Amino acid sequence: MDLEGRVAVVTGGASGMGEALVGLLRSAGARTVVWDLAAGADVECDVSDPDAIDAAIEETVRRAGVPTVVTACAGIGASGVLLDVSPETWDRVMGVNLRGPWLTIRATARAMIEGETGGSIVAFSSISARLSDRGMGPYCTSKAGLDMLVKVAACELGEHAIRVNAVAPGVTRTPMLGGAEQIPGWLDEISDRSALGRPGEAEEVAQVALAVHRLDWVTGESIAADGGLRLHSAIDSFGAVQRARGKR
Repeated sequence: MDLEGRVAVVTGGASGMGEALVGLLRSAGARTVVWDLAAGADVECDVSDPDAIDAAIEETVRRAGVPTVVTACAGIGASGVLLDVSPETWDRVMGVNLRGPWLTIRATARAMIEGETGGSIVAFSSISARLSDRGMGPYCTSKAGLDMLVKVAACELGEHAIRVNAVAPGVTRTPMLGGAEQIPGWLDEISDRSALGRPGEAEEVAQVALAVHRLDWVTGESIAADGGLRLHSAIDSFGAVQRARGKR
């Protein structure tokens, strides 16, 4: 897919991986519209609100044209064991991380179908969709649901020449890491468990999303962009021996 002159939408594009992707898309010649609630957005939009999504797609089409390169990047984190998570927290995470991408896919795909343009949609999932992580139940569940949403959307929208895929980051240096970076030894442990020996950077994950948009024969996939973090066995007998010997 040649991106020159295309209209692109990035939800959550005012910070982190979304902001990095916006820069790459604009450098590739795409007219890129940022949907976000944060400063720097082109269109103010709460992705969990269907009325806000409808207003955002209407304004985008009016200002720039039908978007054919769409990235659902807006997301939030949450921590807490399942027994303690409040229903309000659960609903907020599902609203942004799962309902938001569905509403984004629905609105932008409708515009593509009406305009007979085809296009590419990429949602930002996570390796947490595939790995159970204590204290991250709502987040893991929302991303697992998102992976299935992408598969079903790919099946339903393929006849309209619309591809739908996901990118699944691992631990990446963005504002979403928040206080986790301050936990003593946490990033060192993550680095030890990653095949490439470090956490990811926002632009590295954005480059994967950009590449997936350009893959005309790929749909319904979730592409891990985690530096090999998920490859590490939880049993890790080799690592246990190394740590016992005082080696990292």
